[in-house]
Formats: sequence, C-alpha cells, structure tokens
Amino acid sequence: MQRKLSLSWRLTSYFALLSASVLLVLNWVITASVEQHFVAQDRDILSSKIAQTFERVSGISDDQSLARLASDLSFMFANHTDISALVMTKEGTVLFKTDTAVIPIEQLTRALNDSVVDSFMWHDDKHSYRGFVQDVTPAYSHLGTLIILTALNIDHHTRFMSRFKQQLLLYSALATLVSGLLGWLAAKRGLRPLFLMRDQALNVTAAHLEQRMSVDSVPVEIAGLAQALNDMLSRLEDNVTRLSQFSSDIAHELRTPLSNLMTQTHVALSRPRNIDSYRDVLISNAEEYERLSRMISDMLFLAKADHGLVLPTYEPINLRAEVDNIVEFYELLASEKQVSIHVTGNGYIQGDHLMVRRAISNVLSNAIRHSYDNSEIQVVIQPKLGVIDLSVSNAGDTIPEKDVPHLFDRFYRADKNRTKNDMNGVGLGLAITQAIVVSHAGSMKIESANNRSTFTLSFITPQSEP
Repeated sequence: MQRKLSLSWRLTSYFALLSASVLLVLNWVITASVEQHFVAQDRDILSSKIAQTFERVSGISDDQSLARLASDLSFMFANHTDISALVMTKEGTVLFKTDTAVIPIEQLTRALNDSVVDSFMWHDDKHSYRGFVQDVTPAYSHLGTLIILTALNIDHHTRFMSRFKQQLLLYSALATLVSGLLGWLAAKRGLRPLFLMRDQALNVTAAHLEQRMSVDSVPVEIAGLAQALNDMLSRLEDNVTRLSQFSSDIAHELRTPLSNLMTQTHVALSRPRNIDSYRDVLISNAEEYERLSRMISDMLFLAKADHGLVLPTYEPINLRAEVDNIVEFYELLASEKQVSIHVTGNGYIQGDHLMVRRAISNVLSNAIRHSYDNSEIQVVIQPKLGVIDLSVSNAGDTIPEKDVPHLFDRFYRADKNRTKNDMNGVGLGLAITQAIVVSHAGSMKIESANNRSTFTLSFITPQSEP
C-alpha cells in the first residue's frame, strides 16, 4: 500500500508549488518589461536614421530623385555597420538595401500582408536584428506606397537576455527551494498544536477518560476541533461510567435472586423433606425465576432501545380506552391503599398498542406504589398543538431534586423512604417507559413539588384522527 504524504509535506508542497507559480509569472513580467525596454531603446538609437530615411524617401518627386535615392542612403549608412536599411514597394520590389545584414524580404512581405507590423525581428546564422517598419507615400505617385525598414544589430541585447533569463530561472529555483524549506518549518510549527493533541489523545484510555484537550492554548482554527474532542470524551466518559455502573447493578440485581435460589435449594437438599416442603421450595424458586426472567426481558428491551427501537406495529391507538383498561386492571392494587384514580380527556396517537400500554402501566403502577393512603391519582389526556400529553399525578413524598434527573437511569432508585415498599422492582420501569415514548418520537418529563409528583408522556398527534 502506498504511504500517504503527511500534512506537513502536503502543505510544504502546496506552498512551494504556489511560490514557483508566482515566481514564474514574475519572471515572465520582468522578462517582458526588459524586452520592451530594449525595444524602446533600439527605437531611440535608430530614431535619427528613421527620420532621415523617411525624409529622403518621402521627398522622391521624379525619376532623378529616385535614381539618387540609393546613393544618398548608401552614403548615410556608410559608417554604421551595425545599422541596416531596406526600401521596397509593397509588391516586394527592392529600391534600396544595405549589405550589412541579410534581410529576409519574403518573410517581411508575408508579415506585412498578414497584419500591421510596427517592428520586425529576425536572426541569421550569426547575428540577431530588430527593425522598425514604416509606410511612406512619396510625392512621386507612380511608385505608390513604399515600405521602409531600419534595423539594428541586437546581438548584445540577445546575449544579455539569454544570461538574464538563465540567472532569473536559477534564482527562482533557489527561491522556490528556500520557500519550500521555510514553508516546511512554518507547517511544522503551525501543526505543533495537532501533535500536542495527538500526544494528549494517546494518554486517553478506558481507565483515564478524564483527560481533556487544551482549548485555550491552541489556535482558533483548532480550538473547535479540541472542543469537539473534549465533548466526545465527556460523552464517552459518561457512557463508560454508566456502562460500568450498569454492569455493577446487573451483577448486584442478579446476585440476589440467584443467592436466594442457591440458599433455598441447598437448604432443601440438606436433609430429607416431605412433598409439601419441596413444593413450597419450588414455588419460591419459581417466583425468583420469574423475577430473573422479567429482569432479563427488560434488559433485552433496553438493549434494543439503545440501537434504535423499531416499532413492531404502527396503528391508531385510543388513549382513553387504553387508560380505562389499565385503570380497571390496577383497581385491586389501588383499593388496597384506598387510592382512587380519576381519568379525564381523550385523544388518539399512532404507534404500537402493546408498547404504549406497557409505558402507561409502568407510570400508573409507579404512581400507585408511591401514593399516600386515601389519596387520588389524576390521569389527564390533553391534546395540544401537534402533541398529546398524558399526565399521571399522585400525592406522595416529594422526589428530591437531586434524584429527578436520574429517575430514567437504569437500576436507579430514589431515597429509601420512597422505595421501602418497592422491593420487587429493579429500577428499570421508568427507563423502559422513556425508551418506549422516545421510540414513538415523543418525550417524557417529571415534576415533583409540595408532595405531589406528575409524570407526563408526550406523543406526536397523528395527521387525522380515526
């Protein structure tokens, strides 16, 4: 497998590539500017010869002046071996040409026919030339428009530009290397907070989840990442703590019935007994088995809820009818404490019939167990905008404020005063109820004050009631 480049090398490569691109563009601008400077300089050098040649050619008025043109221009350029000149018609007929340079007449003619040419550059075997082109119409109209080319040997310019370009490329390459080195150092220094975060992350283990990334000592761009990691570690620490507590609670809750089963069994086997004694032991063991079965079933249900509980069925549910049936079932239990149950309101939801019944049963049975004797439980079904609230309110000991946030935790029980008569429960009822409500896209809340507690289940209202 090909090894991926590190972030430092990627940043260094991008920075070096960007620097090289900028330097190449700068080289092109500088080279073009120097070239333009030499063009202007050559034009200044030839300006007097250009003006004199233009004056002589434009002054041709007859055959005699035309005949003198070659001798006049030869005399004018005789002492300037680095300057060349050409006078010709647009058709390519040469009227005058110096012998100081080989002028590519055909190439010049094609260039003039293709476009408007102001300057013309060419090379022969040994030298380079730059010429400036002019159109002139002499007084002798028989000739028509003439072309004047005045050229200068630019070998010294060519040699200078060749060396200049080489040195410029060399310096640019060195500058790119230096920029790459500086970019690498800057990347290493800039990424140092990430390396520190890596070292801190390596110290995080299941036994040391209290480690946190430093937020104040890192750049703003990384502070968000550090905070996100800290939030993730907080969630992990909370989940691991809850899982550890959950495992401890499971062991504790399972140990009690298993211990009872083992004790009763060993006692029954310690000596011979009659059939009725064995029957009593088996009945007691069956109760413990039933408790174990119910506990395991509840834990499996919550495990499914942790992975996204899927509703087995999805059908219209008449909340009032469900509550009435559940109240009828719990009438005997309520009558033992002389507790009355009063139901008001009506409403429909969509969901799983058995799961909703279980959630309501858990809340109502919990209210009966913790109600004062000779008190009343109020069940209110109240449709609101988009939701239906089902509230179960009972008179009983106020739930301590510190316990309210934990009532939905698994195996959690409030203070002993509230749970002294609840020895059969294992602390999973409210956790299951909340899981059921959440699976129906609802929510659940608890309010407890002045010796009255209210559990509210909120369900989403269906689009149309049946």
